[in-house]
Amino acid sequence: MMKKSLFVLIIALIAVSCTQKQEESVLLSGRVEGVESGIVYLQKFRNKTFDVIDSSEIVNGEFSFSKDVELPEIYGLSLDSTKGSFLLFLDENQANVVLDSANYYRNTTVEGSELHNLYVDYKSQRNVEIDSFIRQHPSSLVSAYALYRDYSYRLTPEQIRSNIDLLDPSLRNTPYVETLEELIPTLEEVAVGNEAPNFTATDTEGNSVEFADHIGKSKYVFLDFWASWCGPCRRENPNIVRAYEEYKDKGFDIFAVSLDHSKVGWLAAIEKDKLTWTNVTDLKHWDSEPAKLYGVRAIPSNFLIDENGVIVAKNLKGEDLHNTLNNLLN
Repeated sequence: MMKKSLFVLIIALIAVSCTQKQEESVLLSGRVEGVESGIVYLQKFRNKTFDVIDSSEIVNGEFSFSKDVELPEIYGLSLDSTKGSFLLFLDENQANVVLDSANYYRNTTVEGSELHNLYVDYKSQRNVEIDSFIRQHPSSLVSAYALYRDYSYRLTPEQIRSNIDLLDPSLRNTPYVETLEELIPTLEEVAVGNEAPNFTATDTEGNSVEFADHIGKSKYVFLDFWASWCGPCRRENPNIVRAYEEYKDKGFDIFAVSLDHSKVGWLAAIEKDKLTWTNVTDLKHWDSEPAKLYGVRAIPSNFLIDENGVIVAKNLKGEDLHNTLNNLLN
């Protein structure tokens, strides 16, 4: 009986190991253009951010890594772990990187990784039809990443589902597809016509603020997701300020949620952009709880909510915001 139980356990362990992504020693080397010494950081990509997992000293302009990591997977290289990173797709092949130290790593080149070559090819294309791309590369991590990163905020829940179904089952347990699976019911819950979910966050004074308390105080509240580090958000802010000044006395209010991770940067941007309405954040960047609750995968993003707490419009920008408010409040 004991032998039989042991045999079953061994078979079960083998089955589990076959379904899990294997850790292998990554062979990664390269040189840094224009830099003779310093540190190169190897980072793991996670939810649009990068976590440092290793570092290599630059000697005479060259660096190398040999570390057990999950493959294939998405990583990052950076000369400064507090700033931007170069997105790197690694597979089982040895990769050689020429890291451009200027222009946000724009001219960086990678040799050896077929997965990264496919990513470069994908980024070079314009007007990619994601379903066609997935059909051509159903088993590639690039397909899962592209759907997750570039299309999750453009597609309906039904379209996301249909594209997931085109992916090879081997990609279903990746964090990219798992995020998309979680996103589908969330997007359905925050569709136009549904009630806006409530949440609590911290304002500029450190006070806990409940969003529901702002529903009904005005005819419409504009729930705005943004961040101080987001260029498109900062460029849109003057338009939102103009709308606020024009319609605040007619029943229009704003409740802004920041996806910042630095309180100093957040407060400075509020002052510089003259954002005089209620501002909150949990300083969790892309792990922001309110953003997750509303299925926000790109910023700026917004929801217009009426006095009954019902979502009446989404992602109003530029003149669309002014035209909508004019129709509703004039």
